[in-house]
Amino acid sequence: MPRKKKTEAGKEEITAAAGAKTAEVAAAAAPEKTGKKKKRAKKKVAIVSIRRKESVARAIIKDGKGVIRVNNLSIGAIQNPYAREIIYEPIRMAGDRVNNLEILVSIHGGGVIGQAQAARTAIAKGIVAFTKDDELRAIYLDYDRFLLVPDPRRVEPKKFKGRKARARFQKSYR
Repeated sequence: MPRKKKTEAGKEEITAAAGAKTAEVAAAAAPEKTGKKKKRAKKKVAIVSIRRKESVARAIIKDGKGVIRVNNLSIGAIQNPYAREIIYEPIRMAGDRVNNLEILVSIHGGGVIGQAQAARTAIAKGIVAFTKDDELRAIYLDYDRFLLVPDPRRVEPKKFKGRKARARFQKSYR
């Protein structure tokens, strides 16, 4: 409950409960707002998600020092040399355009080669989206269309009366 208090100058000040600042002191201590905010420059980033078979690859491309990481591993640390070459293909074709780009790829699901193909497409599509380079896009499309366009094929589900999707059990007459 506010109470009135006489000051030395004879003015009445209203104070709140114990230890609260007066209205005059609070107004003097409050910083003045100018209404201008500092705007941060937005960093340019391209995020691409691609599916291939059962694998899903997500690539993040941004300005950097030329670091290329796949599942937090350097691209040279990938053990399967065939998978490493599949992933490295769009980077090799882009040449000097990717020297100052940081490429981070995370992949999950599917097998080794399906993951490599998903990462390959995600990297290529991300580089084209980030650089907006029509010449590079044409190079990718001439080399292999699936560098930029995801492969829509999926595994057909197994049906009854058979071992696989289309194969049927063998018929025996005796």
